[in-house]
Amino acid sequence: MKLTDQKRMQILDAAEELFHSMGVENTSMDQLALQAQVSKRTVYNHFATKDVLFQAILQRMFEKLSQGGELRFDASSPIEQQLRQIAEDEVALLSSEAFLRVAKIAIMQVMQRPELAQGMNDSALGCKRYLETFLTDACTAGVLKITDIPFASKQFIFQLKSFVFYPTLFGLEKQTETMRKKIIDEAIAMFLARYQNKDEKC
Repeated sequence: MKLTDQKRMQILDAAEELFHSMGVENTSMDQLALQAQVSKRTVYNHFATKDVLFQAILQRMFEKLSQGGELRFDASSPIEQQLRQIAEDEVALLSSEAFLRVAKIAIMQVMQRPELAQGMNDSALGCKRYLETFLTDACTAGVLKITDIPFASKQFIFQLKSFVFYPTLFGLEKQTETMRKKIIDEAIAMFLARYQNKDEKC
């Protein structure tokens, strides 16, 4: 690794640690330079502003997330089984240490800079990358009957987020595998009760 790449990595590592423990706004470039063991000029040579550094940190953390594969609808497989796989992958992501870490950094920054919220909301992570396509294909096959697919996609994701992600992020409860299985079971049952096509027409 070139020296300049090594210094960039040191800055990113330091920024991730400080942004997580102190927040972006409360972290100075002087602190970053000290933590990274580089000069402040070196920090600015790599990242002109703290906002640029913040975006680089988010991008790197998103790339490190293990998000699972993109599940495609399979007409030969039971829809309940396919939704379970999607939900299990999503719960694994939402409760992972890496995801919770990046979420904490992002949320603290959005509280200081509300204008950043839309850009983060547009980030396609986890099953958000493919769920609308999956539901569209399931409708085309006549398995589901959904008139507003973007809304239904959010219903499925937000139900998991509400019961898994937010309680874990804010330390409201320590969840067990049994609790998470129940959350997944109930999310799927509610979704299918609302959207499974009883007459097999879509």
